[in-house]
Amino acid sequence: MQIHPLITKTADLAELCERLAKSEFVCVDTEFMRENTYYPLLCLIQIGNEEEAAAIDPLADGLDMTPLLNLMCENEDVLKVFHAGGQDVEIIYNLTGKTPHPIFDTQIAMMAISQSEQIGYANLVESWLGKTIDKGARFTDWSRRPLTERQIEYAIGDVTYLAKIFPRILKKLIKTGRGIWLDAEMEKLADPANYANDLETAWHRIRAPGRNPAVLGRMKALAAWRETEAQDKDIPRGRIIRDETLADIASHPPKTQADLAKVRGLSQAWKDNDIGRRLMKVLTKAEPLPEDEMPDRPKRGAPLGKEGALVADLLKLLLKIRSRELDVASRLLARSEELEELAAGSRDMPMLESWRYETFGKDALELVEGRLAFAVERGRLKMTRLERDTPAPAEAPAEIEPAAE
Repeated sequence: MQIHPLITKTADLAELCERLAKSEFVCVDTEFMRENTYYPLLCLIQIGNEEEAAAIDPLADGLDMTPLLNLMCENEDVLKVFHAGGQDVEIIYNLTGKTPHPIFDTQIAMMAISQSEQIGYANLVESWLGKTIDKGARFTDWSRRPLTERQIEYAIGDVTYLAKIFPRILKKLIKTGRGIWLDAEMEKLADPANYANDLETAWHRIRAPGRNPAVLGRMKALAAWRETEAQDKDIPRGRIIRDETLADIASHPPKTQADLAKVRGLSQAWKDNDIGRRLMKVLTKAEPLPEDEMPDRPKRGAPLGKEGALVADLLKLLLKIRSRELDVASRLLARSEELEELAAGSRDMPMLESWRYETFGKDALELVEGRLAFAVERGRLKMTRLERDTPAPAEAPAEIEPAAE
């Protein structure tokens, strides 16, 4: 594989992207800093295929990133491969208002061919290539210039190794027939709505303290105000005011600005400074949340109670058995909250749809409806289907075969 020198010129970037645009796939990774700014500061982009790879310096004077961004967001013929790519996609969205598409995430893919829930990149490389990654540059300050050869070599490895691993993962997915399992997950990763910074919905990221319209209305107004303040100052939103403090103010609004000095999480200065005055102005104008914006009530039926909790525990055991049988991450089949909802009587959930129903949901439903039971035979845990209104057979229960792969 050819490794190019660090790209700092637009002409070199355009030539690279023109060649990569003819590839079936490109592997992509980014290095960024987000500790001190509102938006992540993009410091380096690595991209490559099976033949060549390069690191691109977006901080280089005069570098026009358009050729790369067009390849990412406008070229539907090239698959963009990431590993744990959520933050990488967010950065590209911040630059373009679009997301890379089509997209493939090897961390998500590993959930369909192994029991790995969130395998890290170093472990991915170790398991597929038997190589150990030098983590010495992992916590470097990527915004400093010049970058060292060691930093660039470390960064390039994030795509050169991935270019070797991705075809192997794809081959195994094709062999197991589980590619369709990942379609929805990949589309979710590429959905621009996940990365849009809408002031009207900023409050959704904060844990709601109940369903009181007045409280939620204040929370919505405060969350939008915090976003504006953080953007204007170009600092992380948490440095303006933490989530828990914002929620506390929404639930127990101070009557005067002087009362801000009593709020845990705010400094004494808020009682008479400009930002404190702006906060009080927002509180004064906040209106109750409209009915059509109220959060949905929990889907679950009656409270679980002791018996329901035991049923949920049995469902979790069933999930563990099935994920082990299929060698698939349990979180891909169902989530814990879904199991609790099922135990409480709910039937509206992804677990009971499409391939998830066939591989796990059907058995889970039969368990809660009394048509599936656990048994132990010769020290091995087995499952058996029961006929309702029919006595259980005297012979040993038959073990359920794993779902077809």
